[in-house]
Parts: sequence; C-alpha cells; structure tokens
Amino acid sequence: MTDGVAVAPTEREALDAYSQIVSTVAERVLPSVASLRVRRAGSPRDGGAGSGVVITPDGYLVTSAHVVAQAGTASASFIDGTEYELDVVGADPLSDLAVARARSAVLEPIHIGDADTLRVGQLVVAIGNPMGFSGSVTSGVVSGLGRSLATADGNGHRRFVEDVIQTDAALNPGNSGGALADWKARLIGVNTAVAGMGLGLAVPINSTTQAILAALMRSGRVSRAYLGIAGGTRALPPTAAQRLGRKAGVEVQEVVSGSPAAAAGLQGGDVIVSVGEAAVAKAGDLQRLMVEARIGSKLPLTILRGDRTVIVDVVPAELT
Repeated sequence: MTDGVAVAPTEREALDAYSQIVSTVAERVLPSVASLRVRRAGSPRDGGAGSGVVITPDGYLVTSAHVVAQAGTASASFIDGTEYELDVVGADPLSDLAVARARSAVLEPIHIGDADTLRVGQLVVAIGNPMGFSGSVTSGVVSGLGRSLATADGNGHRRFVEDVIQTDAALNPGNSGGALADWKARLIGVNTAVAGMGLGLAVPINSTTQAILAALMRSGRVSRAYLGIAGGTRALPPTAAQRLGRKAGVEVQEVVSGSPAAAAGLQGGDVIVSVGEAAVAKAGDLQRLMVEARIGSKLPLTILRGDRTVIVDVVPAELT
C-alpha cells in the first residue's frame, strides 16, 4: 500500500509456487513440442494428428509409434508458426516409440531427464496438442510407476507396453507423442494413452528407451530378444526371500504358446528372480535384459516354483 492506495500485485507475485513451476516448465518446453499431422499412404484424407518432441537440434523428434503407423507423409508445426515436412525414420510398436526427422530444420531440443528417478506424488507437466488445440499444458502428479499397457499393433495382435508411468495430468486424443516433463523441464516420458477418466499413461525416458531411440535413429528398427511371457512383480515369501537374497521377482502370469518360454517349460505361477547373474524384480527389469545379443543364446533363469528353486535354460528368439 502506498499513501493509502492499494497496489496491485505484479503478475509474478500473483502466481503461487505451483503455478510458477508449471508456467516455467511450459515456457521452456513449448518451443520443443510439435503438432503432427499424418497422412496415410494411398489415402487422400488426413490419417490423424498427434504430438512430437524435438530431441536433437538437427531435427529428430520422438513421438508415439501408433501416431505414425502406416504414415505416408507427415508434417510438424510449432508454436512459433513454423512448419516442416517430416520423414518417419523408424517405429517400435513394442515400446510405442517412434522417431521422425524434420526436413532442413534447426530446432530447439528439449532437455532429457531420467524417469528412473521419479517418485509417486512428484509433479509432472504434460504438453501436447489434444483435440487439435496446439500447445496445451496440463499438470498433475505421478500416480503410479511400473504399469503395463495392453494395446494392439494394428494387425490384430495384442501387445504390452511395460513399465509405463501413470499420471493424473489430463490427456486427450492428440496428446499422444507429446512431452511429459518434470519440474526442471526435462523430458521424462512420452504420452502414449488415455486409460480412463483422470488416468494417463506415458512411456518413460530412461536408459532402456534411450537405447531404443538410438537404435531407431541409427537403423530405423529395434532388434530385441523375446521370451514370450506376460508377468508382473510379486513379493517373495520371507523364507525364500532370505534364502535367495531377493525381496521380489517377476511372476509368470501367461506363457505364449510356441514361444521360447513355452519350449523351456516355464509355467504360470513361476517367479523369475534372476536372468543369468542379474536380479529381476519387475517387468521392466526383464525387458531391459532382452537385448539383441541375447537372441539365439542359452540363458539361465533362476525361478521359484512353489517352494523350490529351479534353474531353467531358455533360448530367446528375435521378436518380430
């Protein structure tokens, strides 16, 4: 108050701490997020819309594989009004990640974070282009980690995207491929799906998915080993935990017929506690180990079957 006259607060003073964080993240991330327009091969009509995030200054963007599936041509437009034609470099339906490259572009890349450091309850900001509204910003918290997302690959086959981030930041059609950022404006997830009211899912950006993106940029595809199970984390009984030095393992919930896991005799209810010398406690741990070098090589799995510890040799095949 000055001379008895109330002075209106400045805009920055009017923002609370939460709003300051969200608005700062938005300012930093928005220039790196594109609105994608996809045209299907052989079709005169638009094939849909989505979002993409610039990850290198020479024009590489990450998006969702389902956004660019069957794309003939695509374009990316940015908040400053610039627009570029895109070439789809490669897509990996299993992780629902894809890489595209803007033609003749020098772009502003987002800073890359590490989703493995996330904690439930942490603030996240989602930026994309839902319902065609470019540059939309929503915020929320990490609601859960290590979720599995069942989707379809477009050919009638069901697949699981493992180890996804669950958030309550509002997502809508068109958000897919957009950025999920932490409070430091670092990319820690790629929005992939709306699972229900107040429930969004994002593919984490961590060492595993960065390796996937690097493979897509390098060769346009990802080669990975395949066991043929669906599973989830299961706490070990106290006696088994003490004996094995493990608190949890990956319970085999389903074995795919004709898969390497089936050939090796894995059964529903088995709990995988290690692969070779590496301990596993969740599906994401198992996924990280299914690298190209494992294809065709005998791999010992330590499993808990009932109250017995069993070693099962499996020969992973290449996932096609």
